[in-house]
Amino acid sequence: MSERSSGRQIPVVVLAGFLGSGKTTLLNHLLHRSGGSRIGAVVNDFGAIEIDAMAVAGALGDSTVSLGNGCLCCAVDSSELDVYLERLARPSAGIDVIVIEASGLAEPQELVRMVLASEHPGIVYGGLVEVVDAAEFDDTRARHPQIDRHLALADLVVVNKIDRVTDAARVLGLVRSLVDRAAVVPASYGRVDPAFLFDCRPGEERIGQLSFDDLHRHDDAEDDHTAHLHAAYDSLSFASARPTDPRRLIRFLDSRPAGLYRIKGYVDFGPYDVRNRYAVHAVGRFLRFYPEPWPAGAERRTQLVLIGSGIDAAALRAELEACGNDGAPHADEDGMWGVLRYVQETEEAEDPAA
Repeated sequence: MSERSSGRQIPVVVLAGFLGSGKTTLLNHLLHRSGGSRIGAVVNDFGAIEIDAMAVAGALGDSTVSLGNGCLCCAVDSSELDVYLERLARPSAGIDVIVIEASGLAEPQELVRMVLASEHPGIVYGGLVEVVDAAEFDDTRARHPQIDRHLALADLVVVNKIDRVTDAARVLGLVRSLVDRAAVVPASYGRVDPAFLFDCRPGEERIGQLSFDDLHRHDDAEDDHTAHLHAAYDSLSFASARPTDPRRLIRFLDSRPAGLYRIKGYVDFGPYDVRNRYAVHAVGRFLRFYPEPWPAGAERRTQLVLIGSGIDAAALRAELEACGNDGAPHADEDGMWGVLRYVQETEEAEDPAA
């Protein structure tokens, strides 16, 4: 799944949460444990990031946009945000993912709207990650009742500082009751496996100077806090040589279960489009398809990776198997309409009817 399609876009992840929830701690963790990936950051206060570590690594000096006014959603509009994204998304920067760290008082809905309204062709919405403080969650809800609305908008909720509470099950259950199909992941010290949020570059790949991964390479054996990060999420790899029926796949995607955070891969629709395979990118409720010509000599098969928290892998696999085409040699002309609703119009997109 490491192929980069011609329609590849850089995911933009919105990182939100009230003051003190641990957003900056989580971002610092991602920077340190990026798996070789290059992260571009839009932050409200550059001083909140570990400047000294950046100076040593030299990895983010040209990959950070700093906004010191404290509230991104009030300070810029979509066109102005595009200026910042343009700087980070230029090919020479080699960025793999962009993280927008919102002010603790920012409105997540506005930030998501701005990313979705972006006209920059090189980026795609990568999800809203809401961070909450498990130890202060009840008090935060009392002071800021709007947190319930924020949680309902989230694609992924990180319940941080879970190590500081004695009733973790109650807090997690309460958070899960407030989300709308979002994955809910417990964490301590903001430590969430980066692979849950974005595709990590293989370890042997390096872009630019010394990375945070290199600086911490010799500390891994002694770092008990980062052990077993993968336990916070589940993944399912699915492959099938049978062409996929577009209507059945859309029914599956439209009803995907709670906790299923990301879907990525390639789909073979067989007779519905013999010229193209369809790269798929789904995060939370966001879905996009990218048609691209089959590479010469490539084996025609559907290959998907599903990532979530608390998902039933066996049930999902059975549902995907049921999406297979029963072998009809011809395609009806309306069969792809559901898929095409999620195709972003570009000059490179191949018309399946051509």
